[in-house]
Amino acid sequence: MQPGMCRIYGSLGTRLTAEQMRGAGELMRHGGPDQQTAVRETAWALGSNRLAITDPQGGRQPFVLGDPDGDGAITVVYNGELYNHRQLRTRLERHGYRIPDRCDGSVLPALYHLYGDSFTDHLDGMYAVAVIDTRAEPRLLLATDHAGMKPLYYHYDRRGDALCFSSELPALLALPGVPRTPWEAGLDVYLTTRTPFGERTMIEGVMVLPPASTAVFTRRDGLRVHRRAAVPPPSPTALPHPPDSLEEAGAAVLRELRAAAGQLAEADAPLCAITSGGLDSGLVTALLAERVRPLHTFTIGYRGTWPFDERPFAREIADRHGTVHHQVEADPRDFPALLGETVRHLGQPNADPITLSTLVLFRAVHRAGFKVAVTGDAADEAFGGYDRIRKAVAAGPDWARDYLTALAAAPLPLRERLYTDDYRAALRGVPSEHGRLRDLLHAPGRGRLDLITEFELTERLPAYHLRRVDHLSMASSVEVRLPYCQRSVTALASRLPDTTRVGDGRGKRALYAAAGGLLPSSVLRRPKQPFTLPVTAMLTGGSPLMEHAREVLSPAELKRDGRLDATAVGRLLDRQAERPDDVTSLAVWSLLVHQRWLDQLDGLGTTSAGPRPSTGAGT
Repeated sequence: MQPGMCRIYGSLGTRLTAEQMRGAGELMRHGGPDQQTAVRETAWALGSNRLAITDPQGGRQPFVLGDPDGDGAITVVYNGELYNHRQLRTRLERHGYRIPDRCDGSVLPALYHLYGDSFTDHLDGMYAVAVIDTRAEPRLLLATDHAGMKPLYYHYDRRGDALCFSSELPALLALPGVPRTPWEAGLDVYLTTRTPFGERTMIEGVMVLPPASTAVFTRRDGLRVHRRAAVPPPSPTALPHPPDSLEEAGAAVLRELRAAAGQLAEADAPLCAITSGGLDSGLVTALLAERVRPLHTFTIGYRGTWPFDERPFAREIADRHGTVHHQVEADPRDFPALLGETVRHLGQPNADPITLSTLVLFRAVHRAGFKVAVTGDAADEAFGGYDRIRKAVAAGPDWARDYLTALAAAPLPLRERLYTDDYRAALRGVPSEHGRLRDLLHAPGRGRLDLITEFELTERLPAYHLRRVDHLSMASSVEVRLPYCQRSVTALASRLPDTTRVGDGRGKRALYAAAGGLLPSSVLRRPKQPFTLPVTAMLTGGSPLMEHAREVLSPAELKRDGRLDATAVGRLLDRQAERPDDVTSLAVWSLLVHQRWLDQLDGLGTTSAGPRPSTGAGT
């Protein structure tokens, strides 16, 4: 039995009051409405909010194991799902440990006691774990899963020898001593990659733990963070050798995905699928429908007539597999109000327009009575599905330039025109994010597609997609499961020959081969299109969204921050109103999101996020 998703938070070295703990927990109640628990000692504190999927009477956090050989204890809080917890429990019981209940997280203290810091090598699932070990000097360990599906944010105060952490940024900002000053270079980084990659956040001094990372903190030795080596995944269908043909690759992918879907379909709470109408989620839906009857599916569209409408394709997939289908409709007139709430849940800017739709969609899932949703995220990253990947593989030696431009919220020449003279001067001498990413993409001795895939999976996917999905699903108390993020699936994808992923002008070739016969031909043959909010069509002269953008990005508002040139931003808005295009609309949308975040930054970490007084950043 599994406890379901949780929200965790705590500190070592900061003495938190009961009121401070309650405040941080309350800010994440949406992600764990079923049970709130916390423990405080003089030098440390741990808290947890639980979303109960099964076993509501068991699985109470923190999980505690007293040291049988002396004083002290191992205390754990945890957010996630451990798919191999039954096997771990059997192994631990053979070693003489008594596990108090059937909850998956209950194995963690004993596993840490047996294996020490390497206990994560034995976990198969998605997780963020915090361990306080008081058998000697108090020691805090934080760990994230291999893909970064469950985020952990933290602030390390070197002067005060303290570390605070939380599953969400607003709750972290509620803890004492955590800064909320915008990172000055953050605006440029954000416009370079649509949200910060790696360990940085948009707040100075606040970091996020990367995927497959373990952080250890003691007041004597300070903080050490290291990326763990890859652990071979469990896979009953692993290939003894790379496939020799596209058909063999497709069959292998289908076997692995079917096994993953079957594993993730196990839940005692109501489970549904998010079906966008494309290949990735459609294949997941087809495989889930073999196990879950009746399977409920959800897709989203927008009131009115807009491009990129996925609903007809999603309906075809639902009819093909006999699902109970729900079409969710969002009203664009609501988007100005929804935007502030979306940014607040995310805690920092993310320029993906689909964030609004994500919030609306998971609200509908929750209202329909579902606590678990399975999605098709990460297929494009693992199997080479994006157009920018296909173009980069076929391009000449300067391929990285165009590839990185495709990731940007605003191309470099446009970014530089938007900045004030003072901000351009402040950025001189600061290492550029573009340069860091270019170096990652030119590591010697690696094939181009392998470098791109690793970059997509370890840099962009966790920051741009997985945190969005986590925060905006848990905002409605919904747990998301991701078959394409399973280690066995990504490991198989990495072993496929390049031509079975990208070739003949098409990406995801092995995935298409796997889906043959399972999805309607209209879905398999349709041109790839983005599953996104059609902001180019919605940001036009006189539209509610454009009027909101003009209000938020007014000269008076921009002057308070001082990094954006109001005249240049005004010209950008006028160009989009008169001659809408994808590049301009994304830049406008990105600036709108960033300004909404600035306006509520001082309110993050409180029960309501109001307007932000001037920070003086960039002036």
